[in-house]
Amino acid sequence: MIRLVLLPVFAYLLLARHSYGPAVAILMFSGTSDWADGKIARLVANQSSRLGELLDPLVDRLYMVTVPVVLALSGVVPWWVVAILLGRDAVLAATLPVVRSRGVAALPVTYIGKAATFALMSGFPLVLLGQGGALWSRVVWAIGWGFVIWGIGMYLWSAVLYLLQVRLVVQRLPRVQHGGLAAG
Repeated sequence: MIRLVLLPVFAYLLLARHSYGPAVAILMFSGTSDWADGKIARLVANQSSRLGELLDPLVDRLYMVTVPVVLALSGVVPWWVVAILLGRDAVLAATLPVVRSRGVAALPVTYIGKAATFALMSGFPLVLLGQGGALWSRVVWAIGWGFVIWGIGMYLWSAVLYLLQVRLVVQRLPRVQHGGLAAG
Protein backbone atom coordinates (compact mmCIF):
# COMPACT_ATOMS: atom_id res chain seq x y z
CA MET A 1 0.00 0.00 0.00
CA ILE A 2 1.58 3.11 -1.30
CA ARG A 3 -0.44 5.27 1.13
CA LEU A 4 1.35 3.63 4.04
CA VAL A 5 4.77 4.43 2.56
CA LEU A 6 3.77 8.03 1.81
CA LEU A 7 2.72 8.87 5.39
CA PRO A 8 6.28 9.33 6.73
CA VAL A 9 7.20 11.21 3.54
CA PHE A 10 4.29 13.58 4.18
CA ALA A 11 5.41 14.10 7.79
CA TYR A 12 9.00 14.76 6.71
CA LEU A 13 7.98 17.22 3.99
CA LEU A 14 5.76 19.22 6.32
CA LEU A 15 7.74 19.09 9.57
CA ALA A 16 11.34 19.15 8.37
CA ARG A 17 11.12 20.87 5.00
CA HIS A 18 7.97 23.01 5.40
CA SER A 19 7.17 21.98 1.82
CA TYR A 20 3.43 22.54 1.74
CA GLY A 21 2.95 21.92 -2.00
CA PRO A 22 4.43 18.40 -2.10
CA ALA A 23 2.71 17.57 1.22
CA VAL A 24 -0.66 18.60 -0.26
CA ALA A 25 0.08 16.51 -3.35
CA ILE A 26 0.74 13.45 -1.18
CA LEU A 27 -2.50 13.94 0.74
CA MET A 28 -4.50 14.38 -2.44
CA PHE A 29 -2.86 11.35 -4.05
CA SER A 30 -3.47 9.27 -0.93
CA GLY A 31 -7.14 10.19 -0.74
CA THR A 32 -7.70 9.62 -4.46
CA SER A 33 -5.84 6.30 -4.49
CA ASP A 34 -7.79 5.10 -1.44
CA TRP A 35 -11.07 5.84 -3.19
CA ALA A 36 -9.92 4.35 -6.53
CA ASP A 37 -8.52 1.23 -4.88
CA GLY A 38 -11.81 0.55 -3.11
CA LYS A 39 -13.87 1.28 -6.21
CA ILE A 40 -11.77 -1.00 -8.42
CA ALA A 41 -11.84 -3.80 -5.84
CA ARG A 42 -15.64 -3.68 -5.77
CA LEU A 43 -16.14 -3.37 -9.54
CA VAL A 44 -13.66 -5.97 -10.77
CA ALA A 45 -14.63 -9.54 -9.98
CA ASN A 46 -12.56 -11.22 -7.25
CA GLN A 47 -10.37 -8.16 -6.63
CA SER A 48 -11.51 -7.65 -3.06
CA SER A 49 -9.02 -9.54 -0.90
CA ARG A 50 -9.01 -10.46 2.78
CA LEU A 51 -5.62 -8.72 3.10
CA GLY A 52 -7.07 -5.57 1.56
CA GLU A 53 -10.06 -5.74 3.89
CA LEU A 54 -7.68 -5.88 6.87
CA LEU A 55 -5.03 -3.41 5.67
CA ASP A 56 -7.30 -0.67 4.33
CA PRO A 57 -8.94 0.18 7.68
CA LEU A 58 -5.52 -0.03 9.38
CA VAL A 59 -3.99 2.41 6.89
CA ASP A 60 -7.06 4.65 7.27
CA ARG A 61 -6.52 4.68 11.06
CA LEU A 62 -2.81 5.46 10.64
CA TYR A 63 -3.76 8.23 8.24
CA MET A 64 -6.34 9.61 10.68
CA VAL A 65 -3.70 9.68 13.43
CA THR A 66 -0.64 10.85 11.49
CA VAL A 67 -2.13 13.58 9.31
CA PRO A 68 -3.92 15.60 12.04
CA VAL A 69 -0.96 15.26 14.43
CA VAL A 70 1.48 16.47 11.76
CA LEU A 71 -0.87 19.30 10.80
CA ALA A 72 -1.21 20.31 14.46
CA LEU A 73 2.57 20.17 14.99
CA SER A 74 2.88 22.46 11.96
CA GLY A 75 0.29 24.88 13.36
CA VAL A 76 -2.14 24.21 10.49
CA VAL A 77 -4.96 22.76 12.62
CA PRO A 78 -5.64 23.26 16.33
CA TRP A 79 -4.98 20.46 18.81
CA TRP A 80 -8.68 20.09 19.63
CA VAL A 81 -9.13 18.48 16.19
CA VAL A 82 -6.48 15.91 17.10
CA ALA A 83 -8.04 15.34 20.53
CA ILE A 84 -11.49 14.65 19.06
CA LEU A 85 -10.23 12.28 16.36
CA LEU A 86 -7.83 10.37 18.60
CA GLY A 87 -10.29 10.31 21.50
CA ARG A 88 -12.96 8.77 19.29
CA ASP A 89 -10.55 6.13 18.02
CA ALA A 90 -9.34 5.35 21.56
CA VAL A 91 -12.91 4.82 22.78
CA LEU A 92 -13.66 2.49 19.88
CA ALA A 93 -10.38 0.61 20.33
CA ALA A 94 -11.33 0.01 23.96
CA THR A 95 -14.45 -1.85 22.79
CA LEU A 96 -12.50 -4.40 20.70
CA PRO A 97 -11.81 -6.81 23.59
CA VAL A 98 -15.50 -6.72 24.52
CA VAL A 99 -16.61 -7.53 20.97
CA ARG A 100 -13.97 -10.21 20.55
CA SER A 101 -14.97 -11.80 23.87
CA ARG A 102 -18.31 -12.49 22.17
CA GLY A 103 -16.65 -14.25 19.23
CA VAL A 104 -16.94 -11.31 16.82
CA ALA A 105 -13.65 -10.40 15.13
CA ALA A 106 -14.77 -6.92 14.09
CA LEU A 107 -17.96 -5.00 13.50
CA PRO A 108 -18.78 -3.92 9.95
CA VAL A 109 -17.63 -0.54 8.72
CA THR A 110 -20.55 1.86 8.34
CA TYR A 111 -21.20 4.13 5.37
CA ILE A 112 -21.24 7.14 7.69
CA GLY A 113 -17.77 6.14 8.87
CA LYS A 114 -16.60 5.91 5.27
CA ALA A 115 -18.18 9.29 4.50
CA ALA A 116 -16.47 10.81 7.55
CA THR A 117 -13.10 9.47 6.43
CA PHE A 118 -13.74 10.82 2.92
CA ALA A 119 -14.65 14.27 4.28
CA LEU A 120 -11.56 14.39 6.48
CA MET A 121 -9.29 13.08 3.70
CA SER A 122 -10.71 15.82 1.46
CA GLY A 123 -10.67 18.57 4.06
CA PHE A 124 -7.14 18.22 5.43
CA PRO A 125 -5.37 18.78 2.10
CA LEU A 126 -7.63 21.75 1.36
CA VAL A 127 -6.90 23.32 4.76
CA LEU A 128 -3.19 22.82 4.10
CA LEU A 129 -3.50 24.20 0.56
CA GLY A 130 -5.33 27.21 1.99
CA GLN A 131 -2.30 28.32 4.02
CA GLY A 132 -1.14 30.71 1.30
CA GLY A 133 -1.75 34.43 1.33
CA ALA A 134 -3.71 34.69 -1.93
CA LEU A 135 -7.46 35.35 -1.96
CA TRP A 136 -8.15 31.98 -3.58
CA SER A 137 -6.27 30.25 -0.77
CA ARG A 138 -8.66 31.75 1.80
CA VAL A 139 -11.60 30.30 -0.14
CA VAL A 140 -9.90 26.89 -0.35
CA TRP A 141 -9.12 27.11 3.39
CA ALA A 142 -12.79 27.79 4.21
CA ILE A 143 -13.98 24.92 2.01
CA GLY A 144 -11.39 22.66 3.63
CA TRP A 145 -12.60 23.58 7.10
CA GLY A 146 -16.17 22.90 5.99
CA PHE A 147 -15.13 19.37 5.05
CA VAL A 148 -13.15 18.91 8.28
CA ILE A 149 -16.03 20.05 10.52
CA TRP A 150 -18.50 17.94 8.53
CA GLY A 151 -16.08 15.00 8.76
CA ILE A 152 -15.64 15.39 12.52
CA GLY A 153 -19.41 15.43 13.00
CA MET A 154 -19.85 12.25 10.96
CA TYR A 155 -16.81 10.67 12.65
CA LEU A 156 -18.44 11.21 16.04
CA TRP A 157 -21.84 10.02 14.79
CA SER A 158 -20.24 6.86 13.38
CA ALA A 159 -18.76 6.26 16.85
CA VAL A 160 -22.24 6.46 18.38
CA LEU A 161 -23.53 3.94 15.83
CA TYR A 162 -20.56 1.67 16.50
CA LEU A 163 -21.16 1.82 20.26
CA LEU A 164 -24.80 0.89 19.67
CA GLN A 165 -23.59 -2.13 17.68
CA VAL A 166 -21.28 -3.08 20.56
CA ARG A 167 -24.22 -2.85 22.95
CA LEU A 168 -26.27 -5.20 20.75
CA VAL A 169 -23.39 -7.69 20.57
CA VAL A 170 -23.06 -7.67 24.36
CA GLN A 171 -26.81 -8.08 24.87
CA ARG A 172 -27.35 -10.81 22.28
CA LEU A 173 -24.19 -12.91 22.16
CA PRO A 174 -22.79 -15.00 25.01
CA ARG A 175 -19.19 -14.62 26.11
CA VAL A 176 -16.91 -17.12 24.35
CA GLN A 177 -14.07 -18.89 26.14
CA HIS A 178 -10.76 -19.62 24.40
CA GLY A 179 -11.92 -23.13 23.54
CA GLY A 180 -14.94 -21.74 21.70
CA LEU A 181 -17.51 -22.71 24.36
CA ALA A 182 -19.81 -20.16 25.89
CA ALA A 183 -18.92 -19.11 29.40
CA GLY A 184 -21.47 -20.10 31.99
